[in-house]
Amino acid sequence: MQEIKIWHNPKCSKSREAMEILKEKKCDAKVVKYLEESPNEDQIKSILKMLDIAPRELMRIKEDIYKELNLKDVKDDEALIEAMAKHPKLIERPIIIKGGRAIIGRPTERIAEFLDS
Repeated sequence: MQEIKIWHNPKCSKSREAMEILKEKKCDAKVVKYLEESPNEDQIKSILKMLDIAPRELMRIKEDIYKELNLKDVKDDEALIEAMAKHPKLIERPIIIKGGRAIIGRPTERIAEFLDS
């Protein structure tokens, strides 16, 4: 079976739901508590490539830090990636990674389908 990894925030209800789905599916996933083990810029770029999305699409735009850093006016993708590396709370969650592919587990119903594919 392919390795499964989840970028997880235990304080997030959707992230906890994702963990339950992994448990129900009997998936032995590597759990990355990304707020404690902050991903670097290269790891974020890798996730963006797997997700096939732009940096802003990975960001939690309602977070206070997003507003404090005035990121809505930033056009430079590299600057957005740097902001996520410095402030991982900006990263949308949960992210499930399997076999060189990834999804953002919102809505959580997507996770089971992704794991079965």
